[in-house]
Amino acid sequence: IFRRYEYRVADARAERNPLLRGHTLWYPAELDVKRMERAAHELLGLHDWAAYCRPREGATTIRELQAFTWGRDSTGVLIARVQADAFCHSMVRALVGATVSVGERKLAADRLLGIRAAAARTSEFKVMPAKGLTLVEVGYPDDAEVAARAEQTRARRSV
Repeated sequence: IFRRYEYRVADARAERNPLLRGHTLWYPAELDVKRMERAAHELLGLHDWAAYCRPREGATTIRELQAFTWGRDSTGVLIARVQADAFCHSMVRALVGATVSVGERKLAADRLLGIRAAAARTSEFKVMPAKGLTLVEVGYPDDAEVAARAEQTRARRSV
């Protein structure tokens, strides 16, 4: 019923731990986590995410983004926490890339909504690499609801 990912970014303010280099993206600029957090919050809800996905034939790009937060851990590493009922291909890495552009002041925070509304891929931000991305939790329905959930998942969505 949901998937939750984390994406770790060590910006110019963060400590760089070489033991975590395979799980953390090192980013050369200082990022404004408050701007990123505000922009992420504005994106929540059931929408068509075509602008933030690599489309696959026959697959829907309509998803419910349930949670998207940014914060720093004790070492200064930025952690994005993203949860949705499902994600389309590259969606998490695109959302992270867009909010990182906001944090670096390359994009206005409200531009992310405009990009989503346009429903087309753009080069206004970079999709982040897989390095830094971790699936942390998958939520499953109760046993009695599995069949109904499977049917719901296969159904064509609209917003």
